Amino acid sequence: MMGSGKTTVGKILSQVLGYSFCDSDALVEEEVGGTSVADIFKLYGEAFFHDKETEVLRKLSLKHRLVISTGGGAAVRPINWEYMDKGIGVWLDVPVEVLAQRIAAVGTNSRPLLHYDTGDAYTQSFMRLSAIFEERSKAYANANARVSLEKIAAKMGGGDASDLSPTDIAIEALEQIEGFLKGEDGLYA
Repeated sequence: MMGSGKTTVGKILSQVLGYSFCDSDALVEEEVGGTSVADIFKLYGEAFFHDKETEVLRKLSLKHRLVISTGGGAAVRPINWEYMDKGIGVWLDVPVEVLAQRIAAVGTNSRPLLHYDTGDAYTQSFMRLSAIFEERSKAYANANARVSLEKIAAKMGGGDASDLSPTDIAIEALEQIEGFLKGEDGLYA
């Protein structure tokens, strides 16, 4: 989901693993002449963006030793799983309340699916994110490993999921990846 920390955690994982890091949204922006994702949505529409995203994922799937942060909607297109399954898919499962807090704190201007001209940013973001999560959760479950911030917080003594550091999340992601590679059930471990 947007705001889950995919880019931040992905950069940490790439450093730890000694892999290169790619952000598929940034690569789509490059493909469209440096146009921001928000402007791509405005100028060309969501379908155009997702077509470009699929093409970027196809190209990335031919490479090795990469950590790739995808847009939150990439998981919805079945063709994208053909490309993402060339590696290990990790779902950063962040509670919608935490996502809404994060996004409201920085604003929704760069989030085309969440930008509203009026209303409380947290409430508007929470309502829309809840609907988006409902639409996408089955697609996200295709990931090889699920990193639940609620489970990390519980494991660390029952703190708030919003208080976890990106490093805490990256460590759990590595543990989930290791479990998947060992043949354990990475989704719910």
